[in-house]
Amino acid sequence: MTQIDQHRLVDNFIHLVKIDSESGNERNVAIDIESQLQQLGFDVERLAVPDSLSNGFNIYAKLPGTLDGSVVLSCHMDTVTPGNGITPVIHDGIITSQGETILGGDDKSGIAAIIEAVHTLKNNALPHKTIEIAFTVFEEGGLKGSKLFDCTKIESKTGIVLDSGGPIGTIIAVAPGQQNLKVTITGKPAHAGLAPEQGINALTVAADAISNMKLSRIDAETTANIGVVKGGQATNIVMPSLYLEAEARSLDETKLAEQAAHMVATFEAAAEKHGAQIHIESSRAYNPFQIDESHPHIQSVKNVFTELDIQPIVTSTGGGSDANVFAEKGLTIVNLSTGMAKVHTTEEYIAIDDMRKISQVLVGYLGA
Repeated sequence: MTQIDQHRLVDNFIHLVKIDSESGNERNVAIDIESQLQQLGFDVERLAVPDSLSNGFNIYAKLPGTLDGSVVLSCHMDTVTPGNGITPVIHDGIITSQGETILGGDDKSGIAAIIEAVHTLKNNALPHKTIEIAFTVFEEGGLKGSKLFDCTKIESKTGIVLDSGGPIGTIIAVAPGQQNLKVTITGKPAHAGLAPEQGINALTVAADAISNMKLSRIDAETTANIGVVKGGQATNIVMPSLYLEAEARSLDETKLAEQAAHMVATFEAAAEKHGAQIHIESSRAYNPFQIDESHPHIQSVKNVFTELDIQPIVTSTGGGSDANVFAEKGLTIVNLSTGMAKVHTTEEYIAIDDMRKISQVLVGYLGA
């Protein structure tokens, strides 16, 4: 098999992660990626998103092939914070940041791998499938770019998202749905020293609810968490209101609905018990998706890994990605690992050899 250019791959990855692109600020990286795709011969289209979401745009691109079949390849262009002023460091084949920021391999390692794979195909005049690109803004914090992506542009029936960690060979075929809860508890203020019994402490209501709520790991398929708590004015005031944000996730739709309903009911019961008012906004962030391992799309991806002496690992994940959204919109899609590790932390890293391997996998898949 034709080998990819590892130096070009690494140079482009470092170039991309140096472009600031925290969620909502993707314009500069989107313009850069657009230019790279155009130089590779893609027809590129900017897909507008609301200015309130991002100063950038989603990208759809297409490169016709000479082999039968087509596939859409997808990554997100944004990063989490702290993601500005990233300075990559290479040591013993591992790329990290200097330690004050994330690295941005989530998800620029996927973008760099796709671009390198196409470089390899083009530079060696190798036949390939038709390649479509769906790059999104604002994946972090709600999969918002993919939800707005105009999938009528996409002709392919199958897709690959490159946005997962784990060993190269990991194929995410099952991912959870997520339900979000925004909870506002309204109690009654009172002087905490003079007449605390005249107040209704919103924090007490929340504590009562949480103590009776199933949280963390519920079972092998289901989790729940309360991640945001805001409230209070002063130590001498009985807390009059409290705002919380919570989530439930499950690979099983029924379990997800049951866990979310349990959380809502527990909050409501605690509010009634203490005489507080409560307002809960429950919204679906994304739905679960599952592809059977026997599906031809998964088998074709597995075959490429096997041909490269990489052990394919078909598995599930506890996290959501743009794959959830594209699956809901009708694509048969999997999420592959690029080898990124400790993402969303300042200890994030990726091995150069893993980037090389996943780029080689794409060459094999696209040219198969």
